[in-house]
Amino acid sequence: SFTLQQVIGWPGYVAALVVLALLLAASLLARRDEIDWHWAILPISLLAYLGWVGLSLLWSEYQRVTLISFGSLVLVTWVGVYIGLSRDAIQVIRSFGDVLRAALERIQQEVRELAGYEFNLNSTPQLRDLLFGKLQLPVVKRTKTGPSTDAEVLEQLAARHPVVERILEHRQLQKLLGTYVDGLLPLVDRETSRVHTTFQQTQTATGRLSSADPNLQNIPVRLELGRRVRRAFVPSEPGLAFVAADYSQIELRLLAHVADIPALKESFASGEDIHARTASEVFGVPMKDMDPLTRRRAKAINFGIIYGISAYGLGRQLGIPPGEARGYIDAYFSRYPEIRRYMNETREFARINGYVLTPFGRRCFVPGIRDKNPARRGYAERQAINAPLQGGAADIIKRAMIRLPHAIAESGLNAKLLLQVHDELLLEAPESEAQATADLARDIMQSAASLSVPLDVDAGIGPTWSDAH
Repeated sequence: SFTLQQVIGWPGYVAALVVLALLLAASLLARRDEIDWHWAILPISLLAYLGWVGLSLLWSEYQRVTLISFGSLVLVTWVGVYIGLSRDAIQVIRSFGDVLRAALERIQQEVRELAGYEFNLNSTPQLRDLLFGKLQLPVVKRTKTGPSTDAEVLEQLAARHPVVERILEHRQLQKLLGTYVDGLLPLVDRETSRVHTTFQQTQTATGRLSSADPNLQNIPVRLELGRRVRRAFVPSEPGLAFVAADYSQIELRLLAHVADIPALKESFASGEDIHARTASEVFGVPMKDMDPLTRRRAKAINFGIIYGISAYGLGRQLGIPPGEARGYIDAYFSRYPEIRRYMNETREFARINGYVLTPFGRRCFVPGIRDKNPARRGYAERQAINAPLQGGAADIIKRAMIRLPHAIAESGLNAKLLLQVHDELLLEAPESEAQATADLARDIMQSAASLSVPLDVDAGIGPTWSDAH
């Protein structure tokens, strides 16, 4: 169940109290001829005090960027958030859709051959019958209607049967088709060939921004298909370039900060390769002899730990048995016991309070943290562990979004902030000012918060969104 404060947010909760105080004050004034003002001084003073405290609390939440970033979002959404989509690029996206449809049909045929019979991949009941009936795979978690087949469940089951991995791939390609081909093209303005996204501040538990109509934040950039979608986005006019500025490993840096991990702090302060350092300390391999495979395994552990990855999930990522993956996770916690302590303390704090705090004091509520169902409670615990990190990263980039337009204006540059994609800001600037814009964005983003580890930002310039990385 949710409290009023959880539904409308802490600032909205305080604002409601202020409005109530004002309504009571208005009621008193309307009946002023009937009131003995000698006795009314005390309640009026109390109302004034409550209103002042409420406004002060509301402003403190603005300072924590829960609402103050609204002004920046209005600026980039209503005034300048567009990404030029050329008419040639529209044709490229249509062709890309044909490629996706062919790939989906091929995967459907492969899944049917692996399953041994015809069934509809988009039917949850039929998928349950295949996975938990015919294939006898273990039920990871349940919903009200039966065993869950969501992405988290499928990722845990992928190592147990090849059909699961093909189903995951089918879902990913289907999402690309629905969101960035069939869903994107109808939203392109016919006159300007531009698209405008809408940012939402209240759709995620951690405070991270999401975008809709179209959603430009979930393009899978690690896939070539996703990179092809980004190549279709170009600046709005000739002579302009895109500048992409992206926080480097920000959640790992926040983990080192909030969990107070000396080894990771030292690596970030010295500019070491954090994944090579982790591989060296966990696997006992000297950094000078580090091979790419060992570093890749350490990278998967570093980022997986933040999201509460299981041995099955890590094993699937690395292509190793779950038992071997469990050994890697145990070795990681043995080398960095501060992370285990942070996780335990954060889970306990969430159980007691129903929320966790970002490093800047903003609350992230965790529904289900006291759920009697072990699967739902475990999911909530993973959310609780990750929320201070993802929420802290959201706070930091919102601060940068607030400061960057003012810094651009003061510097005399003609750049525009177009888009925020999680840890990245995308700007459009004249080609002659692109490097200066990149340098300014890097400076503003790196100084957006003061932590016990330095913030690092990678900035790139290019003629398309993909090329700017």
